[in-house]
Amino acid sequence: MAGGGNNVARMSPRQRMINLMYIVLTAMLALNVSSDVLNGFSQVHDSISRTNRNIAARNTAQFRYLESLYQESPEKAGEAYARGDSLRKRSLDLFNTIEQLKVSIAVAADGEGAKYNDLKNLDDLEASSVVMLNPQSQRGKKLREAIETYRAFVVEMIPDSTKRKAVYEMLSTTIAKKAGGPATWEQKNFENMPAVAAVTMLTKIQNDIHQAESEALSNLIMTVNMDESIVHMNEFNAYVIPNSRTIIRGGKYSAQIVLAAVDTTQRPAVYVNGSRINKGLYEFVPNAPGTHEYSGYIELPLLDGSVQKHPFKSSYTVIEPMATISPTMMNVLYAGIDNPISISVPGVPMSGVQASISGGSLTRSGDHWVARVSNVGSEATISVSAELDGRTQSVGSMTFRVRKLPDPTAYIPMGNTQYKGTPKRISKAALMGATNLAAAIDDDILNVTYTVVSFSTIFFDQMGNAMPEVSNGSHFSERQKEQFKRLKPGKSFFISNIKAKGPDGITRDISPMEVALN
Repeated sequence: MAGGGNNVARMSPRQRMINLMYIVLTAMLALNVSSDVLNGFSQVHDSISRTNRNIAARNTAQFRYLESLYQESPEKAGEAYARGDSLRKRSLDLFNTIEQLKVSIAVAADGEGAKYNDLKNLDDLEASSVVMLNPQSQRGKKLREAIETYRAFVVEMIPDSTKRKAVYEMLSTTIAKKAGGPATWEQKNFENMPAVAAVTMLTKIQNDIHQAESEALSNLIMTVNMDESIVHMNEFNAYVIPNSRTIIRGGKYSAQIVLAAVDTTQRPAVYVNGSRINKGLYEFVPNAPGTHEYSGYIELPLLDGSVQKHPFKSSYTVIEPMATISPTMMNVLYAGIDNPISISVPGVPMSGVQASISGGSLTRSGDHWVARVSNVGSEATISVSAELDGRTQSVGSMTFRVRKLPDPTAYIPMGNTQYKGTPKRISKAALMGATNLAAAIDDDILNVTYTVVSFSTIFFDQMGNAMPEVSNGSHFSERQKEQFKRLKPGKSFFISNIKAKGPDGITRDISPMEVALN
């Protein structure tokens, strides 16, 4: 605290307790994350989990169909079935690995027995880093390498270049290299990430694995040379393959509707809600939030000239856009200084995010922002917009309180060290080498330098009479230096009436300090 350790010694127990409570409150405020944002992540996680269960059921049905083709014609479907069996095992292994990581993050956040789908400490910022970025276990790095290995394996099963590129990008672990940004994929996704956001990200990766598996299984089925006997087995099923079932409002819903094991010589006709769609691609821009269903059927011409109808149903969920706005230093903005601000929108690159502030200025610095405000006691609102599918729309805002900078601590500069008064002592040689008094806040949260305007020194003669001397601005005056020369070892003097001016333009009185010689 300002004023040196002697001030703490003179405090009453009650005052010490009040100061401790203030420090705890400040720390709590610094770690505060909007409950609306955290609850939004929980809703997204629940939605993606439901999607995962649906896709897993669809993949099981696809694999069983591939298995039936193999049982019906081992020679024709043998190779495709073997590759599909290997795909299923590798997908399940990677899925289960991620499942264990989610459990580990939940335990790190809530303790033993915790469940990732019922997190208590949603805003825990350390759990994901402890689990994923531990330099000894390197679980984040190992996950990235496992995804890359799986990606290389699965894309080889997808001959169509467009679909192969889509799956490759969906499982991409490449990040843009920017100055001051994260160095690795695992740092970008799990460093200083709330526990609920990290779990949601891992669930989304599981969703990508299911989607990639589904695309590969569809292509394996398509490679089986189906003859008339298989067509007449009537074992076909219609599938809806969306890029994602969860869409930010204003984003685009995109889904492929296909018939597994379709005869490549006969192109089926696809109908959704009574209307035929082109090439099985169903796209539109949803507006209303919530879960919506749609249905249709696929008409398949058979070799005998008849037509089979295969009905299908599916659903999608539209969620409201969300922005994450968190102050880097504290949950307030200080007048007169640069306040670092972190702003991001899940699913949107930084180049597509824009922000503004009321009652001040907000400028971008790489992937971060700097806010400057001046009107102490007022409020400043940061508003965020993002580009979604070629359209710019508002995605959130947050209001901050503008406060005056705290008072600094006075000290005597001595080369690379600072003397801040008793109970520490200073040598007379060091005191004689000092030229001025300085002041700053250097509490590892704020690092702000102040300008000392004036101060006084108070010495005591042998009779105990006080002899005050006035400084020359921030420097010791000649009369003060003469007093230093006459000061004997073991003696002390006081520096008081210290006035310092901060970057906010406010000149304030700060706590005195006692200087004691060795």
